Amino acid sequence: MERSQSVGLLSALVLSLAALFTTAAIAPAYAQDPSVAKSGGSGSGGGKTTFKKPGNDLLPSTDIDRTQPLYLQGDQLIYDNSGNSVIARGNVEIYFNNNALTADEVVYDQSANTLTAAGNVILREPNGNIIRADRYTLTDDFRDGFVQSLSVVAKDDTRIAAAQATRREGNVTEFSDAKFTPCKSEGGMPPLWCISARRIIHDQQDATVTYQDAQFEVFGQPVVYLPYFQHPDPSVKRRSGFLAPTFGTSSDLGFSTTVPYYFALAPNYDFTFAPRYTTKQGVLYQGEWRHKLANGEYKIQMAGIDQRSGSLPDKVSDEDREDLEGWRGSIRTQGLFELSSWWNFGWDATIESDDTFRRFYGLEGRLITDRVNKVFFEGTSDRNYFGATLYQFGGLLIDDSQRSESLVHPVIDYNYVFADPILGGELRWDTNAYSLSRDEVIVRGLTPQERDFVGADLAETAQSSSRIATELTWRRTLIDSIGITYTPFANLRGDVLQYNNYRDPLAADPRAEFFDPSLEDDSLVNGVASGGVMVAYPWVAASSAGAHTIEPIGQLIGRTQTNNKRGLPNEDAQSLVFDDTNLFEIDKFSGYDRTETGTRANAGLQYTFQSNTGGFARLLAGQSFQLSGENPFADPGRIAVVNPRTNALRPDPQYLHNPSSGLETTRSDYVFGAYLAPVESFRVISQTRLDEESLAVRREDLFVSADIGPMTTSATYTYVSADPLSGFDTAQQDVSGSLGLKLTDNWSVLGRVRYDIDAEELLSDAVQLRYADECFVLTATYSERFFENEDIDTDRTVYLSFEFKHLGLVDYKTDIFGDETAEN
Repeated sequence: MERSQSVGLLSALVLSLAALFTTAAIAPAYAQDPSVAKSGGSGSGGGKTTFKKPGNDLLPSTDIDRTQPLYLQGDQLIYDNSGNSVIARGNVEIYFNNNALTADEVVYDQSANTLTAAGNVILREPNGNIIRADRYTLTDDFRDGFVQSLSVVAKDDTRIAAAQATRREGNVTEFSDAKFTPCKSEGGMPPLWCISARRIIHDQQDATVTYQDAQFEVFGQPVVYLPYFQHPDPSVKRRSGFLAPTFGTSSDLGFSTTVPYYFALAPNYDFTFAPRYTTKQGVLYQGEWRHKLANGEYKIQMAGIDQRSGSLPDKVSDEDREDLEGWRGSIRTQGLFELSSWWNFGWDATIESDDTFRRFYGLEGRLITDRVNKVFFEGTSDRNYFGATLYQFGGLLIDDSQRSESLVHPVIDYNYVFADPILGGELRWDTNAYSLSRDEVIVRGLTPQERDFVGADLAETAQSSSRIATELTWRRTLIDSIGITYTPFANLRGDVLQYNNYRDPLAADPRAEFFDPSLEDDSLVNGVASGGVMVAYPWVAASSAGAHTIEPIGQLIGRTQTNNKRGLPNEDAQSLVFDDTNLFEIDKFSGYDRTETGTRANAGLQYTFQSNTGGFARLLAGQSFQLSGENPFADPGRIAVVNPRTNALRPDPQYLHNPSSGLETTRSDYVFGAYLAPVESFRVISQTRLDEESLAVRREDLFVSADIGPMTTSATYTYVSADPLSGFDTAQQDVSGSLGLKLTDNWSVLGRVRYDIDAEELLSDAVQLRYADECFVLTATYSERFFENEDIDTDRTVYLSFEFKHLGLVDYKTDIFGDETAEN
């Protein structure tokens, strides 16, 4: 859509401009390492006309080298000895101190030390600015001057046009009857927006642009009168002052407005104070401190409110209202520091008064379900890695279990690859260690029989566990004369484990086991040796289209340990998804607390195609077999768990890892993987697991993306069959997709949706319309997120954003359906 067709933007712009200009000074977005860019010229030497790298300043450098000569040339030179002047006519060119001036005629008055240029005057300044004028009088050092009928075009296409201008003191320019705009104007059309003023003053030393008796115009029509207005010039990255305000409405907060004030305290640290005024909840105080040091940076974000319990959503219980009355708040801090070229240290931690504060007030996404705080220290070199991380885990959902609340102090990983070959192969050393604890929880809501057995309350005793695992892994690849590859490998592993107050996961009745006063305490040392070989025989065929490879793969793994660790705690190996990516892993568990046992064989067939034009395809199908020993995936064990919010036992025991992974039978499910990219703009990834007997689909993950001309689209589909053991009595499947379309050079539209097929309901959706050109960006977004938990309700939001180059950003959010608005 051409700009002439964009007049429909006018009404939306008018709504936002009044808010934009309520602040006395609008600072541009501040950078992570901001600095105010002062103009500084570099004089040329040896009479050469050497231009410095241009910047954004609207004025030339004040750093004048007066020792440099002035070069003047033209078609005709007239020396007026009586008037002590030189007149140059016809294609006149003057070069001085990296300034270049051209005109039809120039008079150089040597007595007054002035240059007067007339007719098609063009001055090119060292910073990249281009000044055009009918007549230009300036001092011979190009420092001060007077201009008639001029236009200034900066390197970033910012423009100032004026009837006349005066430059004084080398750094202050006053424009009379002037217009300022960063917008282009084509075909006689007025710019999308500009500021017209009786006077515009640009102070280069203070880096400010000041307007007096001005008005803001949209498509040439005045919409806002500005008796006085000031903003930083384009060179400024940061400056103390008000930032652009934001606005919103919602049923939970009422009308809200945020007016941030930015404190540029020093070149390497700053603070932003952003109180958010709401008609229903009061004032939400927000602040952010940022500090950049020589070897890193950190920031602290703070928020707090004196909560009015009576204005909370109706769904909040009276008990919760009482708990939430008074001050609620949070502090989040993040940091990252480089201690050397190998070592770094950092953290990401949040302290909050309650689990819903940050989500209720839009300080983070509503779909966040866990709080993970961490402090880490790590080092990396060519052949080794060390990492030590302290974790604090906390669940944010109302039905979380006690197992989601834990403290890890710490988890340590060390990996080292030996430089010299051992027996012709690579030797690797890996160590993992952790120490974990959980607080005591009081259990309520017992059945009458349980209450008679244990009394009114029961303490779920605090737990702790520590474990260190170290292993050496050796592998080598051999290729015989006909192309068969053999990869023998061996592994030695030792574990030391100590745990206190754990329930027995092998108990026949986990709920009854929960009330058994005898808890599991133990210390043990365990060692296991394993070894095996992977054999692959690739067959390669070339065609006119590209290279085809068919590769049968077989793997055999034997272990000295035949009994698994089902009776031991499992803290880091609970996630288990069996697919083509881990078919040939020596150990398919995700962590160290569980290991495979006995003898296992893995087999598959892989096809790869590499086209001559860059296309690619890879297909893999395979299966895994438990040949001997106990299958560690067959019965993961389960325990009764407590909800720390309701202090009640959850109705269903929790398995220690996925009991229906597809590996629980002697002959595993079939896994398939397809990765297709015939052209750069089209990609398909499919991962499928089929039942080993019925061939029914037990899991499917599908991703498709395509770029077709102005359209960009992607879709994701996930299906998991019914699994009563994991608490899913019906199949779980959902689909999500996005579609982006570039309508013109300036207009684009984007939509996305996520849909629960089984529940037949939307999970989230959004549509966005965007206009962007060189001086203005408009974004209009409507989104819905159907998520409820405690005082968190379904969220429907309309978001409008207006960004004016050099002036700032205006956000407006409204909840037209009467639900909580998301954060600006």
